[in-house]
Amino acid sequence: MFLKSQDADFFVTSFGRGPRTIVAHGGWVGSGELWLPPFERLSQDWRTVTYDHRGTGATRSRAPQITFDLLVDDLFHVLDSLDIQRCVLAGESSGALVVLEAALRQPQRFEGLVLVDGRASSSNSAGAARFIDGCKTDFAATMQAFVRACVTEDNAEAELKWGEQIVMRSNGPAAVELMECMWTAQVQHRLEEISQPTLLIHGRRDVITPVSESEDMARRIPNAKLVVIEDAGHVPVITRPDQVAEAINSYFR
Repeated sequence: MFLKSQDADFFVTSFGRGPRTIVAHGGWVGSGELWLPPFERLSQDWRTVTYDHRGTGATRSRAPQITFDLLVDDLFHVLDSLDIQRCVLAGESSGALVVLEAALRQPQRFEGLVLVDGRASSSNSAGAARFIDGCKTDFAATMQAFVRACVTEDNAEAELKWGEQIVMRSNGPAAVELMECMWTAQVQHRLEEISQPTLLIHGRRDVITPVSESEDMARRIPNAKLVVIEDAGHVPVITRPDQVAEAINSYFR
């Protein structure tokens, strides 16, 4: 379904009728579609909600520019529109920054957090500069290379093709804005303030975001647990959905 606001039409999916709700945010140019594989299992016991953030999927943004604050505000807009007063909040990759900021702004709204292959900071690195140049000059080739770096598992051609379809629903200008806006996030020095029980899940074979990022967050967030999936890359929500769902069910049981 679409939730329409003054400057955006958000594509939202909601499945399951469980007593608890989990709401998930995608990654850089990865829409909420990333979360559908683990949500297929979780929806047996949870209400599962995800959405395409601005610049991804079927959502259409009419804002002059995508900003980090706008992404956080959009999250609360989705929660309020669906009358979700309290939930577990999940984020994948750079979506973890949005999740952490939301949890710091309104901690009473979230009974727990899930961060999958996430990080607590983003900067204008040499790698980011290459991605930005690629998005401006040859978006399709850049996205193909990006997905190849995300999916490092063996026997994953189907997942690779699906990943390419997901990221190609974005576009070059939106991808640049989404990357650059994350540089303004200021959560890395506030991790000790996170009050919610926090589950971190990370693929050992992740070459986009090293597992050391989650190890550092697990040390600094007061009530945190890290689950490492040894044979997974950057998107275990796609390549290892059963293990992601089991980790979430086990932690929040």
